Amino acid sequence: MTSKARQQRIESELQRVVAELVAREIKDPRVGMVTITAVRMAADMGSAKILFVPFGDRHSPEEVTAGLTRAAGFMRGEVGRRLGLRHAPRLDFEFDSSIENADRLTRLIDAAVKRDDGPA
Repeated sequence: MTSKARQQRIESELQRVVAELVAREIKDPRVGMVTITAVRMAADMGSAKILFVPFGDRHSPEEVTAGLTRAAGFMRGEVGRRLGLRHAPRLDFEFDSSIENADRLTRLIDAAVKRDDGPA
């Protein structure tokens, strides 16, 4: 059985290694500049969901996901080597929409406050 502390430690190391690989090793033009926002490992550590946010609007999140998915096999091998894992997890990439959702909510709150502060 894997301890929660070990799983969290591997998640943070996995985030660091994947971010480094994306920045320095991935040559797919669809990927570009990407921030890895979180890593969530399955309980059996057989797969990892990697959440990302692309910089700028050059490529849609779907295009970036396709580029990252194409490079997932290479990254899985590198993750296994760099972290010394006997069985590297399968890497699944997913666009992190929480930042967009937070921005949208902030704008809605600001608009509501502005309406309330208007002429009475």
